[in-house]
Amino acid sequence: MGKITADDVRKVAQLARLDLPEAKIATYTGQLERILDYVAQLEQVDTEGVPPTTRAVEVVNVTREDRVEPTDVREELLSEAPQREGDFFRVPKIMAD
Repeated sequence: MGKITADDVRKVAQLARLDLPEAKIATYTGQLERILDYVAQLEQVDTEGVPPTTRAVEVVNVTREDRVEPTDVREELLSEAPQREGDFFRVPKIMAD
């Protein structure tokens, strides 16, 4: 890859919809150049036979069986509502007629 220019940084900023101050363009040009140099180094690593992964350590989800269990807290929960209408919570209207 060729050297990154200030125009390249401006183009990337435009594509990303970033408003970069002109005073920072030189800083970002150098940083982007170093990032791309590092990526080029990583491309040289031999990964033949290495399975693709998303994590260094495998994560296993521990779940329990989903069961419906009747409870007697309905009235208690409804009594906590700021406003109630019968067996329902009353909430402010959010849509116009």
